[in-house]
Amino acid sequence: MPKVSYKGTVIAESDATEVVEGNHYFPPSAVKQEYLESTDHHTTCPWKGEASYYNIVVDGETVSNGAWYYPEPKQAASQIEDHVAFYKSRFDIEG
Repeated sequence: MPKVSYKGTVIAESDATEVVEGNHYFPPSAVKQEYLESTDHHTTCPWKGEASYYNIVVDGETVSNGAWYYPEPKQAASQIEDHVAFYKSRFDIEG
């Protein structure tokens, strides 16, 4: 089962992720909301749309803009609406 953790703390876990471009997108219900902090950062993907970002805060440590999601994805990426993905270089991702 795909799982994301930071220094041993599990942030997300689900066997119902959507894999897009090699990234696991976790359904919102599979992400522990207490570790998410919304940011004002946005990026744009030509085929997925505009991404919004979260800081991940664990035990007082903040990983700035460590996760992203698409609140209103384009039609081609509609299956990942509101699903959360995490940077592989910043988190331990299994599965």
